[in-house]
Amino acid sequence: MLDPRAILFAAAAASLTAPNAQALTPLSMDLFIDTMASEDPSGDGVFAARMETPEIAYTPAARIANHAAGLQCVPFARAESGIAIFGDASTWWEQAEGRYLRAAAPEARSVLVLGGYDDVVRGHVALVREIIGPRLIVIDHANWLNTGEITRNVPVRDVSLAGDWSEVQVWNVMGRHWGGRIYRVRGFIHNAAAETSAS
Repeated sequence: MLDPRAILFAAAAASLTAPNAQALTPLSMDLFIDTMASEDPSGDGVFAARMETPEIAYTPAARIANHAAGLQCVPFARAESGIAIFGDASTWWEQAEGRYLRAAAPEARSVLVLGGYDDVVRGHVALVREIIGPRLIVIDHANWLNTGEITRNVPVRDVSLAGDWSEVQVWNVMGRHWGGRIYRVRGFIHNAAAETSAS
């Protein structure tokens, strides 16, 4: 049986040689290969041109903690983070303005806000559980597989060219490899009051 770290490195290495062979579903189990697909019609999530393996050695411990939670991402992120924002995930970034500190970089217990992950009007929010390194974090979230499940310890890596967390890849828990899409990040909401300018 392969060590999880070996699986991680093998998946990253294989993806460098077959960019279209890993054109996988964006949200579900990423278990099939669609060699005809090239990019997401919404323009917000594209099939991943794989980036190099993160410099930090990390063994993924991602798992589905509760298959039958029946939760959407919003109530889960709100309960886990303490950030009192309601409404659809696609509205969280705007709702946080003036209320909570919004940032381009993650910190532990902040909320990752993805924009337009399936189509331009859908969003997703997740709790940043831990910062592993400058381009690797671990999140907990709900309903990523669209079954109401809670998934914990999920690696997410920054694959943006600028290294600014504007684009990420999410670890595929079922397949135990990096997911096949790149997702646009709106930013991170920290559970701290928004900074106000002095008048």
